[in-house]
Amino acid sequence: MKLSVIILNYNVRHFLELCLKSVEAALVDIESEIIVVDNHSVDGSCAMVKTVFPNIKLIENKENFGFSKGNNIGVKAAKGEYVCILNPDTVVAEDTFVHLLSLSELKHKLGILSCRLIDGQGRFLPESKRNIPTPFIAIKKILGMSQSYYASNLNEKGTGRVPVFVGAFMMIRRAVYNEVQGFDEDYFMYGEDIDLSYKVLKANYHNMYQGNTTVIHYKGESTLKDETYAKRFYGAMQIFYDKHFKSNVIFNVLVWLGIKLAPLFRSTSEIEHKTPKQYVLVSAEHHKRVEVALAKELIVVNHFTNYVDGTEYILDNNYLNFKSIIEILSNTPKNCTSTFKILPKNSNFIIGSNSSKRRGEVISIADN
Repeated sequence: MKLSVIILNYNVRHFLELCLKSVEAALVDIESEIIVVDNHSVDGSCAMVKTVFPNIKLIENKENFGFSKGNNIGVKAAKGEYVCILNPDTVVAEDTFVHLLSLSELKHKLGILSCRLIDGQGRFLPESKRNIPTPFIAIKKILGMSQSYYASNLNEKGTGRVPVFVGAFMMIRRAVYNEVQGFDEDYFMYGEDIDLSYKVLKANYHNMYQGNTTVIHYKGESTLKDETYAKRFYGAMQIFYDKHFKSNVIFNVLVWLGIKLAPLFRSTSEIEHKTPKQYVLVSAEHHKRVEVALAKELIVVNHFTNYVDGTEYILDNNYLNFKSIIEILSNTPKNCTSTFKILPKNSNFIIGSNSSKRRGEVISIADN
């Protein structure tokens, strides 16, 4: 078997359904398997997987084991030569895995392979490619000065070596994953992807970023940044430094200061999205049920042509494939106030997110 896709889920049932539909479409021509590991969700996620995706392997944990242990459980059950660690709040294109697997076969001593991530409105997510966080870089990051935290020397659509990737999308040979003993289970949330990336580098492999492959990551769904984020982030950094660097008293002091000062420095600015002026459905049919669910008049077009400010576009996956949807989001002009949601194929809901910092929106569609 070539590829095992591991998806760790916790209470994001609708985003998981969208993700699984995109992954299934991307694995049609690959000898592969999908493994969903559920960390004791209470939102009907497991029932949905059993009903809608009966051929997918589902592992139901009896408690929330966290990111590291949950993914390690999935990899232990995997049979693929490669494993892809994938967040449930992501959308991949039909050719994502084919393209990346082809690249992986050409690279000697390849460690982790990852790609360009965008949020639900098409904005590039800089955590797609990161540097190894020194204590100074980590402090600057929590205070909102993040330029040195990210690998800004490489263009977002470029290809090259990058030290650290985010755990939302990581592809790696299963043998390499096992060689470095996978995710360190001392981390519960945050830092485990930095740790794995660093362990792979120390084992003399090269981590590679592929910027011409794009994946949507709604981001806020699986890890919301609440008031405890600073403490969790720095707690993870302390574990990282204790394991890989000498104990540093200065760093511990800076950690304490960073946690105390973070609320004063962190920026909460983002593009504000007002109520849309109009709703446009990109589809081959009207979908009256969508109009009823939105309680708004729908304009229906069968071809996406331009981006109109103040317009919310409903992208019908019954009509548009995932690659087309990703391209529409990815090409959104800077500062454009258009917003986007997806109507997944054969589903009774519309889904999307106008911000990577907040929960997304799920709009139920009544059955006929």
